This record gives sequence, C-alpha cells and structure tokens, in this order.
Amino acid sequence: MTPFGKKIRALRKNKGINQKQMAADLDVSPAYLSALEHGHRGQPTWAMVQRVIGYFNLIWDDAEEIEQLARLSHPRITVDTSGLSAEAVTLVNHLARNIRTLPPAKITELLVTLDRKKDA
Repeated sequence: MTPFGKKIRALRKNKGINQKQMAADLDVSPAYLSALEHGHRGQPTWAMVQRVIGYFNLIWDDAEEIEQLARLSHPRITVDTSGLSAEAVTLVNHLARNIRTLPPAKITELLVTLDRKKDA
C-alpha cells in the first residue's frame, strides 16, 4: 500500500464511504480505485489528486498533505545512481534487495534519519 492509498482509505472509512461509491462519485472504476489504494497502480495524476482533494473537501494543510503523499507514492521507483559514490550505490542496492524483510521499526528509524538529514 502506498502512503497516498493508505490516506485515501482512511479518509473514505472515516466518512463511511465504500470504495464502489467513491469510485462512482469520482467517475473511475472500482478496480482502479482499489489498485490505487493498494499500490498496484502508478503514482496518481495531478488531476486525480485534485479530484480526491475536492471529493473530501480538503483545504490548506490537509490538501497539501494529500499532494505530498501522492508525490511519495510511486509503487515502483527507479533510482538513478549515476555520479553517486560507491557507498551510495551500495546503499541503494542493499535497500532494494532487503526492503521487504526490514521490520517496520527499522523502516521508521531509516525514515527519521533521512528526514533529519533533509531538515539539516
């Protein structure tokens, strides 16, 4: 599941809306909405993100959060390591090979570390 899909599912459930109804209201197929929620589709388009924001009547920080989650929700990411150090290339390769076996706590720890570096 992608961060965007997880958020959509939570919003939908909080409003008591089933997937079929939301899909009909957004004029997409239930299969597409399900695939988007589960991360079986690519990153949502800007237009789709805006439709979701409008559908849930989100404003300001909530709308910005949805947009950010959509940017972070490509289920099959490609990393261009050209020009990076050997250590950076090794890190990317280790992560690609081991991401499915990392415990949630370790993933959270890595995210916190990367977020700290971004803010520094």
